[in-house]
Amino acid sequence: MSRPPLLVIAAGGTGGHMFPAQALAEEMLARGWRVRLSTDPRGARYAGGFPEAVERGVTSSGTFAQGSPISRATTPFTVAAGIAKTVMAMRRDRPACVAGFGGYPALPATAAATFLRIPRLIHEQNGVLGRVNRIFAPRVDRVACGVWPTALPKESKGEFVGNPVRASVLAQAGATYLCPETGPIEILVMGGSQGAGSFARLVPPALEQIPDALRQRLRLSQQVRPEDMDRVRAVYDGLGLDADLRGFFDDVPERLARASLVISRAGAGSISDITVVGRPAILIPYPSAADDHQAANAAGLVEAGGAFMIREEELTPEGLAGHITAILSDPEGASAMAAASHAHGRPEATQHLAGLVEELAQQGRAE
Repeated sequence: MSRPPLLVIAAGGTGGHMFPAQALAEEMLARGWRVRLSTDPRGARYAGGFPEAVERGVTSSGTFAQGSPISRATTPFTVAAGIAKTVMAMRRDRPACVAGFGGYPALPATAAATFLRIPRLIHEQNGVLGRVNRIFAPRVDRVACGVWPTALPKESKGEFVGNPVRASVLAQAGATYLCPETGPIEILVMGGSQGAGSFARLVPPALEQIPDALRQRLRLSQQVRPEDMDRVRAVYDGLGLDADLRGFFDDVPERLARASLVISRAGAGSISDITVVGRPAILIPYPSAADDHQAANAAGLVEAGGAFMIREEELTPEGLAGHITAILSDPEGASAMAAASHAHGRPEATQHLAGLVEELAQQGRAE
């Protein structure tokens, strides 16, 4: 009896790479495939959420952009050793397909698949290719794009797939949107470590400047760093604002479903969650993001009419207050933004990505 086909997933480094990789692993296991995760020792630390049925292959890799001059000088040798080890492993147990998710831990397996001419794809979470994905985009059979548009080399074959989201987000997909003309209105402010500090400075004075009648109806959920908590709480208490302030929300999907407006950074994962649920958003890209990729992430949703984008260097409390007031004072317009956001979402991203894996594997068998 023949063994099930093998998918090698090459990923590591951050949750942005590992979460969609994990979603694909779960789907391919459900489809009867074997799955092996190829990563480096750093990436292996982020693999705790992967199913036990996923094999782990830990291979040396390295970054050319960080570390001491000595470590950067030895990186080519480290990466070459990792590629050689991976080539031998793939010759012993040849994958039907290799899926790379970017980051330097994905480099050895993606390079080995290219050398062995194994069907392969890469998934790019952001609107600008990361360094490793930039190398391989012209050399793979398909570039699965998490946001659209994504800037790609001319030789690349790109396809808008979306970013796989958690099951808890899918459970809220297309939740009924409400922006009532009377009664409570909920706002969710989420920024993580790259947004909480800036939002703690900007959101409180913005809410001070919105019309009194609107502010009295607001219920606010905001992520706030511990060092900012007392100051922000004092402002909201002084305004009589109903505010739930926490360092971390473990129920973001439910809060998204209740929200009439989301204020957020423009990370690929955040935008995917917002659009799968379908909520109007004010997006404030992280200004230090590599290659300004958060602005690229936001571009498609803004063009679709589901969000406004404000550059942080252009952001003022007065400007933010104006956007909040304009959206929440126009229930019909806010509902149209919610519908545009939901239309831009890709709740089927995991299934689409799994379908690409099977398609490329089938083409490889036919050759």
